[in-house]
Amino acid sequence: MDTAILPSTLLLTLLLSVGLFFFIRASTKDRIKKELLVSNLDETTLMQQLQEYFRTRSYQVVAVDPEQNQVTFEGFVSPSWFLAVFLTLLSAVGFLCLALVLSLLFPHMNIVFLGMVLLSPLSGIFYWKKSARFEKVLLKVEAAQNKLRDLSQITVIAHRDEINELQKTLKLNLYE
Repeated sequence: MDTAILPSTLLLTLLLSVGLFFFIRASTKDRIKKELLVSNLDETTLMQQLQEYFRTRSYQVVAVDPEQNQVTFEGFVSPSWFLAVFLTLLSAVGFLCLALVLSLLFPHMNIVFLGMVLLSPLSGIFYWKKSARFEKVLLKVEAAQNKLRDLSQITVIAHRDEINELQKTLKLNLYE
């Protein structure tokens, strides 16, 4: 094999490894966002539906501010088995690719490089420990400023997946 091919392949493999590292690290990142949603229901009925929704999702009320009509829910979000296994497999493939390139460059140490694949479960463990956490959801329900009909406006600060699920389940619309 040409001697210029191996170093360039090593460089590309190292760049891909850096991307894989940041992908694994980003799997545990908080994705909190604020969203304004509207509903056709009145404030009292909507608040009851919201409380029931979060109760079924194992969230509990931790704070209530009646002056601002704001409720804070907290719940434990457990990690995904699928994602833990997926990240472990991705890192195993990444380590294997890196080990193959390094064993071509340094053939006398190929067994050591192939042993790097045994480090791949560390990515699944990293994800599992970092993504298991308590998450908060802040809700503020108020009457929307719409002259055509009565609407309730909900300000939600939560994880983006939780907001999407809430919007789908309760059939809420984005505030325009």
